[in-house]
Amino acid sequence: MSVDLSQFIPSFLEESFEGLALMESGLLDLKRGDNETIHSIFRAAHSIKGGAGTFGFDNVTEFTHLVETLLDEMRDGRREVTSKDTEILLDAVDCMRLLIEAARDNQDYDHDKVAKTSSRLSETLGDEQSTDSENESNSNIEKKDACGYNIKFIPEHSLAKTGNDPIFLFSALAELGELTICANTEELPALMDIDAQELYLSWQLTLITDVEEAEVIEIFEWVEDECLLTLEPITNTSDDEFTQNLSEGVNSIISEPSVQPQLPSKAANQISLASTKVEHEPDAVIEEKSKAAKGKVKADLGSIRVGVDKVDSLINLVGELVITQSMLSELGNDFDMTKVERLTNGLEQLLQNTKELQESVMRIRMLPISFAFNRFPRLVHDLAIKTGKTMELVINGEQTELDKTVMEQIGDPLVHLVRNAADHGIESKEIRLANGKPEKGTISLDAYHQGGNIVIEIKDDGAGINRTSVLDKAIDKGLIDANATLTDSQVYDLLFEPGFSTAAEVTDISGRGVGMDVVKRNIQALGGRIQVESTLGKGSTFKVNLPLTLAILDGQLVKVGTETYIIPLISIVESLQIDNNLINRVSGDMVLYRLRDDNVPVLPIYQLFNLETECTEIDKALLVVVEADGQKVGLMVDDLLAQQQVVIKSLNDNYQQVAGISGATILGDGSVAMILDIPGMINMALEQAQRAQRVKTDGNSSVAAELCL
Repeated sequence: MSVDLSQFIPSFLEESFEGLALMESGLLDLKRGDNETIHSIFRAAHSIKGGAGTFGFDNVTEFTHLVETLLDEMRDGRREVTSKDTEILLDAVDCMRLLIEAARDNQDYDHDKVAKTSSRLSETLGDEQSTDSENESNSNIEKKDACGYNIKFIPEHSLAKTGNDPIFLFSALAELGELTICANTEELPALMDIDAQELYLSWQLTLITDVEEAEVIEIFEWVEDECLLTLEPITNTSDDEFTQNLSEGVNSIISEPSVQPQLPSKAANQISLASTKVEHEPDAVIEEKSKAAKGKVKADLGSIRVGVDKVDSLINLVGELVITQSMLSELGNDFDMTKVERLTNGLEQLLQNTKELQESVMRIRMLPISFAFNRFPRLVHDLAIKTGKTMELVINGEQTELDKTVMEQIGDPLVHLVRNAADHGIESKEIRLANGKPEKGTISLDAYHQGGNIVIEIKDDGAGINRTSVLDKAIDKGLIDANATLTDSQVYDLLFEPGFSTAAEVTDISGRGVGMDVVKRNIQALGGRIQVESTLGKGSTFKVNLPLTLAILDGQLVKVGTETYIIPLISIVESLQIDNNLINRVSGDMVLYRLRDDNVPVLPIYQLFNLETECTEIDKALLVVVEADGQKVGLMVDDLLAQQQVVIKSLNDNYQQVAGISGATILGDGSVAMILDIPGMINMALEQAQRAQRVKTDGNSSVAAELCL
């Protein structure tokens, strides 16, 4: 029976990317004499090479073999760990990732980059080999003229539990030559006592081949800690002597005392000794299956790993729901008013179970933010080399959990912010020393929960942001008036204007402000916001505030006419009853409300969405003050309703995008409520005010023209 290996490709790809991450982090922390780390890096590379060979990804296998050889020399002490070799290996990890991604997506890859790195690896290995060529030639003289090996392979009983299968080992051996396999069943227990997860067999193998012993041992390296392995070379003697050696090897197994399993005698005879050759499918069949598997792998990768505790929680909650449903069904069979109290209790229990089930399901999508942070040690390492600066990355809160969808979309903005910190935040070591700072700059990534949101802080102890330079640049670009008085927060928000930068020269790494408008737009698209704090000469902090998930929203329900709208709680500053004495009307029919030190524009929702309502007078309405893009506005509503979590439904998927609306939800009574897009509503109000101002200006111009006539 042949096994379709293509079903295991998604698991191999997932484990390979984890192995690459382990190799990269290990290489970044690698120090001279750190044999344990080198060994773990080697095992990761060896696992990737072995899996790639099994699934027919030959380019991955061939390239990784060079990486593995270099690591093996470091592991055995034949080569010292140098920064040059570490950089080559880091580049090699990048190439391995390219090759595996190409295999996953069934697409081409950068052949030039892979070839260049492969050449560097070969040259590095060649230098070492030329140094040891004399020793190698001497050892070759001493080698016997071998024609094969007798191999004794006794695996531990738990070998199969670690995912290792002797069949794969035998398949790899069979590719080296002619393989004969004899199984020893002496430890096979009675049928009723067999544990399906245990391995009770051992094997005597005879391999006829001309390959070196190291190549044979290499096949068993992944299981070397879980087996007893001995190799005896078969010298090139006469055929009779060879046959005798082989016969003695097999008889030694048969003659050893063994406990026969309690099976019928015929069956016992069949399994007491197995001698066979590993058969392979034709290459054309394997290639065809491999191509078919590669084509469908991409669709199978939309998966996440879930902890057993989360699954157990779900199972328990489903059990509670079944019990509650059973109780309510029993009440419904013969209901009367005496059972109202039991019905009420059952409905409350159902509500509680449903809420807990919702929270548990949402936790399944939650992943540690370390999945997003893992790329940054390598990024900072490369930037330090490219800029010639000395810097380190400190990560805190990497176990803070975030929705998988949010994490996937926040990666690029975080990369841009870290690059900015490294390129324009951290000073050169000469400047730092002159300013009394440590030579090594520090970039910090912190993640923590705050309320129902997650906060990610990107800090640096660099030069900070020059407030005066930002203001001068903004005035030059016509973004603000020369006499404008701005708070620090408003000044730093200017960095997010399109094309705004105070850098003396824009590098190929980043420019403080170049592309920052895209960063802000992407963060806002996730329902988040970004704030900047900075002290000149001491450093800057970019604080990103994000919702934990995009599927659920904490919202405030408000009433406008006959419609119910939902305002995201994250945007609400405060709600208040309007005081008529604090209302000011300005040009363009814009109404301002004096809120302590701020003049807050008032946006009547009924006017924005053309609704009919009896509450059209501002002094009889309620005001919900919200904030977005550093601007506060007051939303004029008829009434405040409850606060609740709502499930977000996309308008794009079900209808089309509507200005001022970010999504919709279904309320408990079955009605549909729209979720307000606060930044979008502010833009709508500003556009309306600008149109009104233009109309008023054009009207005055017409009157003046008539008077002149």
